[in-house]
Amino acid sequence: MAAGLDVEHLAIPEVLVVTCRRHGDDRGFFSETYNRDRFREAGITMDFVQDNHAYSAEKGTVRGLHFQTPPFAQDKLVRVVRGAILDIAVDLRTGSPTYGRYVSAVISAKAWNQILVPVGFAHGLVTLEPDTEVLYKVSNVYSPEHDKGLLWNDPALGIDWGLAEEEAILSAKDKTQPRLADLPAYFSSDKDQSR
Repeated sequence: MAAGLDVEHLAIPEVLVVTCRRHGDDRGFFSETYNRDRFREAGITMDFVQDNHAYSAEKGTVRGLHFQTPPFAQDKLVRVVRGAILDIAVDLRTGSPTYGRYVSAVISAKAWNQILVPVGFAHGLVTLEPDTEVLYKVSNVYSPEHDKGLLWNDPALGIDWGLAEEEAILSAKDKTQPRLADLPAYFSSDKDQSR
């Protein structure tokens, strides 16, 4: 544990859940949600270049599964400032022993935790509460030409989203993403080739 940070490796160890310390009193709280030096002490060395903010009005809103391809591939550090999500990361690194497998974690404002989804993974989430707000840092800028996706309910992935398919609220784009079997090999398990 780095000073002020608790880091948990998920079943695919490159995906991390990070919890930052909160200091509270009768006025509320203060929390340092990102400090480059403290994150680096914990082995998280990505340089983040952009912050994004997503709001979902309804419980059951699915966003994903999204990723960007090299040379605009992105690491993501995701946190929730209101509500809760089930966050999903799917390994897209060919040659990886966990290729095509996923990990998930509940990320919430109450738990004050974050999830780090590195390059080489598709990322998605489903809101567990209405009026959920998600903030996330990315290590590369948005590039429309490199913006790709994976079908959220591809049977080959076996993701348990915690809701029936007919209850999911999706964008038109996310309803028609390709299946894993139809994706080119965008990433390799060799870290030097994945960027």
